[in-house]
Amino acid sequence: MNHQERLEAAEAPSMAPIATLESLREHLQWALELEHATLPPYLCALYSLDPQRNPDAVEALGGVFVEEMIHLALAANLLNAVGGRPRLDTPELLQQHPRTLPHGDRSLRLSLLPFGPEALEMFLRLERPAPPAAPAEGDGYETIGQFYDAVEEGLRHLCTELGEAAVFSGDPARQVSGGPFRHTGGQLAPVTDLGSALAALEEIVEQGEGTARGEVWDGDRDIFHPERDEVSHYYRFQELKLGRRYVRGDTPQSGPTGDPVTLDPAGVSPMRPNPLVADHPVGSAIRSAQEEFNRTYCGLLQVLEQAFNGSPQNLAAATGTMYALKSQAQALMAMPDDDGTTAGPTFEYVEPEQRG
Repeated sequence: MNHQERLEAAEAPSMAPIATLESLREHLQWALELEHATLPPYLCALYSLDPQRNPDAVEALGGVFVEEMIHLALAANLLNAVGGRPRLDTPELLQQHPRTLPHGDRSLRLSLLPFGPEALEMFLRLERPAPPAAPAEGDGYETIGQFYDAVEEGLRHLCTELGEAAVFSGDPARQVSGGPFRHTGGQLAPVTDLGSALAALEEIVEQGEGTARGEVWDGDRDIFHPERDEVSHYYRFQELKLGRRYVRGDTPQSGPTGDPVTLDPAGVSPMRPNPLVADHPVGSAIRSAQEEFNRTYCGLLQVLEQAFNGSPQNLAAATGTMYALKSQAQALMAMPDDDGTTAGPTFEYVEPEQRG
């Protein structure tokens, strides 16, 4: 290939990277793993906050966490719709922190941290919008939006090649909707065809990056403040970083110009970063509490996997488990650890037969 041919090849549109149903199912399992990977860091930051002293941050992080749970369920609906089987209760989902996003940009590391500037920068990097005209990236993606663009391209390509009926061959009874998702304007809807699949992808990307790739808003109403539109995840974290809310007329370029957002650093538990069960001796109070948390969290993954694999009614059972996790995490963050820190949850995998 001569120089001109190489230039023309580089400029030509690339073939859809997701060109088979097997590859589509594989990427949608990665989507499930990607959405799950965001949950432990968000939960650590959320549970480190004193709600009385930091209500704005609790509101923002609590809403983001619930919407990430919706994204997890939407990814499961997408995978079920194309004949896949969602897997959540596996050791691969609970890798040791700091860790990378599944099949993503390896320079982005996710850590378990208390709320603060370092956690905020991590969340901003995680949720940052794709640049204008950024290419779809099914593997090694730089932003979550680019990954979902590749999934969308693959869906459209396969529907054109095989027909919608062949692509969306999954059992509609495996779809989940509703569920324990309050405190958000997000929608959890069944996926049965290309139209509903594209709507699910749009919901995921808009809640993270904002509508129309360049707007602050995610297209929903703010549940806490019905008079306001809801701000996407990336810009909610910008509000916390910059200390001010976005109002209508604000843009990514202008920054937020609304009411102040207040943060009280003294109202944050100084959780030890990236804790591990192995940091403490067997039988110690901290280790025992961390092991109890891990059993509860893995039990949650088990219930969710059952819900996404033919028992959608189990989704409601996740609510009680979430309350137990919150109580256990907050109890850990009240336990003194080394060097002025407190203990924290470790999110390590526990085999089903060891959960008691």
